[in-house]
Amino acid sequence: MSKLFSLFLFLSLFFFQSSQAQENSLRFAKLKYNGGGDWYANKTALPNLIEFCNKNLGMRVAEEDEVVEVGSPELFAYAYIYMTGHGNVVFSDQEAENLRKYLIAGGFLHIDDNYGMDKFVRLEIKKVFPELEFVELPFSHPIYQQKFKFANGLPKIHEHEGKTPQGFALIYEGRVVCFYSYECDLGNGWEDQVIYNDPEEVRQKALQMGANIVTFAFTQF
Repeated sequence: MSKLFSLFLFLSLFFFQSSQAQENSLRFAKLKYNGGGDWYANKTALPNLIEFCNKNLGMRVAEEDEVVEVGSPELFAYAYIYMTGHGNVVFSDQEAENLRKYLIAGGFLHIDDNYGMDKFVRLEIKKVFPELEFVELPFSHPIYQQKFKFANGLPKIHEHEGKTPQGFALIYEGRVVCFYSYECDLGNGWEDQVIYNDPEEVRQKALQMGANIVTFAFTQF
């Protein structure tokens, strides 16, 4: 697939319209998957990230808290897909193929391990891109150098096992199609402050890193 054609398909995601979306708005969604894992975790995270991006980046992202299933054709209506949880993940062959087509066409998946999904999601992503491996991105990578600068990579939002946060990527034909934030708990930092009582400085770092991921996803061509 040519880069020009891929870019055309990607831009078409931006202007997909429905009766439930604001006209000419980008649409973000949380990914619903099977396997018993809590795909629905971090209920206030994505709406708060959208609000932050609209306010601080001048974006026009539809404010609806939307959900899309892995195997649904509606996947192609969204410019950014957020996937999180603590447990098991299972993709059917059809779902893996649908997700692969979406990502190759220009879509972007952000996997945010909420502690506990790592061993599951790595196996299922292999169904989507059996030829690819997650690679750790260096701190100098553009994803950490957007409007907000993160000289040491992902911020540590919540401590669980004392491990250093890592940002991994799946790179298909030179483009990052999936970013995987690990040992970070980024989405928890996006949640309403009353949920975890995180200091506002910590929440802002999480939201800023989220905004960087979004910006990078839309400008890496």
